[in-house]
Amino acid sequence: MPPTSSLLAGSQSRSEWRVVPPSDDAAALEHQRRHASIHERLLYSTRVQRLIGMVIAVLLPAAWLWGWGFWQHITVTQWNSLLGTATAYLLAVTAVQRLAKLPGTRAYLLIVPSITLCYCLLLIVLYLLTIEHAQQHILVSYGSAVVYCTTGYAISTRFSRLKLAVVPFGKTVDLCHGQDVDWCYLDAPALSQECVDGVVADLRAELPESWERFLSDCTLHRIPVYHVTNAFEFLTGRVLLNHLCESCHGTLQPDEGYEIIKRGLDLLVVLLLMPFVLPMMAVTALAIRLDSPGPALFTQQRMGFHCRPFTVYKFRSMYIDHEGTGFTQNGHDPRITLVGRVIRKYRIDELPQLLNVLKGDMSLIGPRPESLELTDWYQQDVPFFHYRHVVRPGISGWAQVEQGYAAEVDGMVRKLEYDFYYIKHFSLWLDLLIVIRTIKILFTGRGSR
Repeated sequence: MPPTSSLLAGSQSRSEWRVVPPSDDAAALEHQRRHASIHERLLYSTRVQRLIGMVIAVLLPAAWLWGWGFWQHITVTQWNSLLGTATAYLLAVTAVQRLAKLPGTRAYLLIVPSITLCYCLLLIVLYLLTIEHAQQHILVSYGSAVVYCTTGYAISTRFSRLKLAVVPFGKTVDLCHGQDVDWCYLDAPALSQECVDGVVADLRAELPESWERFLSDCTLHRIPVYHVTNAFEFLTGRVLLNHLCESCHGTLQPDEGYEIIKRGLDLLVVLLLMPFVLPMMAVTALAIRLDSPGPALFTQQRMGFHCRPFTVYKFRSMYIDHEGTGFTQNGHDPRITLVGRVIRKYRIDELPQLLNVLKGDMSLIGPRPESLELTDWYQQDVPFFHYRHVVRPGISGWAQVEQGYAAEVDGMVRKLEYDFYYIKHFSLWLDLLIVIRTIKILFTGRGSR
């Protein structure tokens, strides 16, 4: 399963993405269509990738350990191992491919953790259910899966750099630049022999008929055509604030089914974490009280789910006798205590918000809750700002892992763009990616304030 580096998963190789100028030669167009279709099915189909991976990661280890004719005398123990490794491999592949569709993801960083997690879960399930299995086959299968996936990705992406052709009408001129992409602005409605990873166009702009025919021909030849705002969102992980955007389900309402599932996962995770977190919280509270006078907890009114105010809990990280604004200079804030700098860097000050999650005020993942004053201020500049509260606020969020702490006005605007991207693409996979990046931040302290 070599994960692709294309704009959207399941795309084709750039070498096959050539389109000829519009022609009346129907036979030539049909030949190009069949040629592209064959390569799509045989070389770049994710189904074929998974099939090859199943052979390498599941069947070859079995043949090597049990002999090439193992299927003639296969035992129940061997069947359990075959089915288990096949399930673990497919889950890992699916996770990597789904996460690779999200902005800023590097698939090669997800391969080993995903495969390791899925195979560990397999072993845990087998031991808990006391199911007989061939442990040696599972270990060899794990190694084969890691080698195949990492090697496949290295080969497929070593020399690749995203290259997109741009139809120069509408918003493309303003949005198609930077982002570590080779932008190829078209002067005429033809690609000739230019190899690209896709074509970006403002499909809502008034396009000349020749350009509309060109985009139609691109689609017929299996060259992806992306709407400019969708491409912008994928490349940046942000949504422009000029108007409301419907979710991936075509409505303004997030997936209500996932909302229920997410609430259940929040409660389950918090309850599992409490035995480990409570001792840490007790030590932190003691350190805060010894470091400076004042309570260990800080409380504040924040705007919450469905615009309902609630009280948020945090560990106090500032002196209680330093009030006002304008303290921060060159990244240093004299109001922050010695213990406060440590707990802010590693996000320990957020731990009491697990109580907010249990109460239903917050979720583990979601837009960070703003104070009531900031909410009123944002609402004046962004009329639909309250749409941000259509989902529960979170302890960690997309803006926090992508941007970190934002203190300036421009940073606040970008933070909102990240928040609205999260709401538009509200899903389990995006939450999982945020969890992975949050764990990384907890160990590195990146983005602290």
